[in-house]
Parts: sequence; structure tokens; C-alpha cells
Amino acid sequence: MIDDAVESLRDIFTPPFRAVLLKSLGLTVALLAALWLILERGAIWLTTSGSSWFEGAPWLKTLVEVAAGLGLFVGLIFLIAPVAMLVAGFFLDELADHVEARIYPPDRQGRAVPAVTSMGLALRFSLVALAVNLAAFALWLLPGVNALVFFFANAYLFSREYFELAAMRFRSPEEARSLREKHWLPVLAAGLLIAVFVATPLLNLLTPLFGVGLMARLHKRLTAPKAGTQPVVFPR
Repeated sequence: MIDDAVESLRDIFTPPFRAVLLKSLGLTVALLAALWLILERGAIWLTTSGSSWFEGAPWLKTLVEVAAGLGLFVGLIFLIAPVAMLVAGFFLDELADHVEARIYPPDRQGRAVPAVTSMGLALRFSLVALAVNLAAFALWLLPGVNALVFFFANAYLFSREYFELAAMRFRSPEEARSLREKHWLPVLAAGLLIAVFVATPLLNLLTPLFGVGLMARLHKRLTAPKAGTQPVVFPR
């Protein structure tokens, strides 16, 4: 798996991945900036239109403004994972095509997941990831606990999304889910590597690129025919 991770890191610096990276980063940053602006304007409106609340207590207004700024900063950190996951839904199959062209023979490469299915999966996992990260945010006052929840919850969520999407390029959604459940331990271990990206500033924006490459390679390794068996025939 370490070799798979190293190869996935190298993929990030190839021209096709760099092109996807620029598009993905542009959309992610734009969405987060727009959300920041909306929430910041809301906080400003609250402290100005509700100035009567702070009469005789200007320190309270300052406290609210500082708390709002810190809250926005910390909150958006926790939103990076679900937003990046949602944005990546536009590009996962494009990335998988590039990876499979490197690791599979031409006649063994998968098929793109239908656009509606792909975006539905991205939206579903984004909502679940948002819920989990909000729960971790609620545990902010418990040092250590919130970090563990954030790390392991994202390891599970990202491993599930990226592995099932890699598998669905070769099989039905039900078969992909069954394959993940059968090999839950190596899939979760790969998810822990992805969670390291999620938990690392700046690297977290590279999560989709690394996750797709890693899970495409893991899927190949888990489904490779063993000696003495017939090779798997992937549908086209």
C-alpha cells in the first residue's frame, strides 16, 4: 500500500492531474470564499443593526465580532472536506481515466460512472461528511476527542466514497459495496492515509487527486487474479 501511496503522490504532479487540480482548487476556493463573504456580511449586519443590544457595553460588540471571525475561520476549516468532496464529484472519473491508463492494459480499463450517479454519490457523501465534521466541531472543547473523531470519521467516509467509485467503473454499485465490505480493513487503512491529507492544511485540497489514485490502485490489487484462476473480465 505504501508503494500505491507513493505512486499516487507522483500522479499529482503529472500534467493531466495538474489541470484537474487547477480546476478543482479554483472551484473549491471560490465556493469557500463566497461562503465566507456571506457569513461575514451576516455577522456585520448583526452587530450594526442590533447596535441597541450593545449600548453601554461596547466590549460586548467587540467580543461578538472577534468570536464571529474566529468561528468563521475554524468553521470553514471543517467545511473544507465536504466542499472538496462535492467539487471533486465533477472530476473523479476524469482522474480515474488517467490513473487506469497507467496501471491497466487498454482492454481492462473501466467505464465512467453515469454523471447523475457520480454527482448523486458526491452530494450524498458531502452531506454525510458535513454532518460528521460538524459533530467533530461540536467537540472542539474536548481536546484530543474532536481530533480523533475528525480523523477516523473522514478516513471511513473518504475510503468508502473513493473505493466504491473506483470499483463502480468495473461493476454495479451493489457489487462495489460488497467488495468494499469484504475488504474493509485494507480499504479503511487506505482511508487513514487519505485522512492525513484531509487533516493537513493545504494538502487537504489535494485529497481528491490522491484519493482517486490510491483507491484505483487498491482496487486493482484486491481484484487481481490469483495464480491458477481465470482473469477477471471487466465489462466495457
